[in-house]
Amino acid sequence: MDETSLPLITNDAAVMGLLALTLGAVFWTASRTTGFWKKFYTYVPALLLCYLLPAIYNSVGLIDGETSALYPVARDYLLPASLVLLCLAIDLGAVLRLGPKAVIMFLTGTAGVMLGAVVAFMAMGVLHPPTVAGETWRGLTTVAGSWIGGGANQAAMKEVFEVDDNLFGQFVAVDVLVANVWMAILLFLAPRAATFDRWTRADTAAIDDLQRRIESYQAQHARVLSLPDLMAILAVGLGATGLAHFLADPLVAWIASLPASWRLEDYSLTSGFFWIVVFATTVGLALSFTRARALEGAGASKVGSAMLYVLVATIGMQMDLGALLDRPGLFALGVLWISVHAGLLLLVAKLIRAPLFFLAVGSQANVGGAASAPVVAAAFHPALAPVGVLLAVLGYALGTYCAYLTGLLLRLLGT
Repeated sequence: MDETSLPLITNDAAVMGLLALTLGAVFWTASRTTGFWKKFYTYVPALLLCYLLPAIYNSVGLIDGETSALYPVARDYLLPASLVLLCLAIDLGAVLRLGPKAVIMFLTGTAGVMLGAVVAFMAMGVLHPPTVAGETWRGLTTVAGSWIGGGANQAAMKEVFEVDDNLFGQFVAVDVLVANVWMAILLFLAPRAATFDRWTRADTAAIDDLQRRIESYQAQHARVLSLPDLMAILAVGLGATGLAHFLADPLVAWIASLPASWRLEDYSLTSGFFWIVVFATTVGLALSFTRARALEGAGASKVGSAMLYVLVATIGMQMDLGALLDRPGLFALGVLWISVHAGLLLLVAKLIRAPLFFLAVGSQANVGGAASAPVVAAAFHPALAPVGVLLAVLGYALGTYCAYLTGLLLRLLGT
């Protein structure tokens, strides 16, 4: 969106109302069992529309996702609460039995980001040298930090490699747009997992077992949602979120007070959001071993999913499709980069017979982090959302190391 133009709707309450109406319309039409909408949603996942429609609103100037406070609120409050509620019914033993392929695909995604940076930089050096001329390589290091770890790792790379503010801003746009388009592709593929799994000849028994366990528990304990149940569900979700914030703030302050020579800020450990996600997930998993798990029978995961869909809409409103026109060469570089990442994942998935779920979540745990990895995981089944979080936390740990190594390789190529 042009910096001199104002969106038509600037009031966040009005924007929230628009997003709520959009989500309501998507789910109402998706629930139709006959006619046009039945055929339409055979090909277009409802979750994808919840993501793309707000992106279109932002791109045409109806709203401005960049200045809106809705995404930070959804990220910091609704995401932790949804993670707690989605974890209530989880069978941790079944998650652990998913096996090593999930971790292998995650590490493949990390390698794909590192290799993609080098390949894309070299390819654009041949196809369009001005795109990677001068100090451009420095900007790539910040995207590597974001696509392996997250925002804290991205900021760390900006400081380590002394990235100019203007260049940093351009690569933030590349990061957001390319990562969001890739997430849209993954959401589109999720309902087609069976076809992909037949192609890779994947063994999905562990994933199917986890889904069956959750569905069986839900069926055995299902009851009509009452007002006391709903208030209890909100108490658990929002109460645990409050606890996560309460614990995260002093912990971050303590870590920040440690000697600067330890450089802990480079490893996401001074990121409040990182600790909020960790604490919320931990509380949710702990509650799954208590009587609180019975709230799943009243629909705890459905309430959590509703919160997650609001987050999806606020993520979508961050994407500006018009940004492609500002510096198309950089976006071409980003597309090449993510293509290498995707290609390596496809190759390894075929070799080790990994299901699409592991590919999608392994990728998004790198590229999207803890804010969107559970969204992609939940697109396969709400019970699988915690798997996305666990892998994303691993990404936070690896982000600075791998992004720094990628930056050293890019510096060799760029000088």
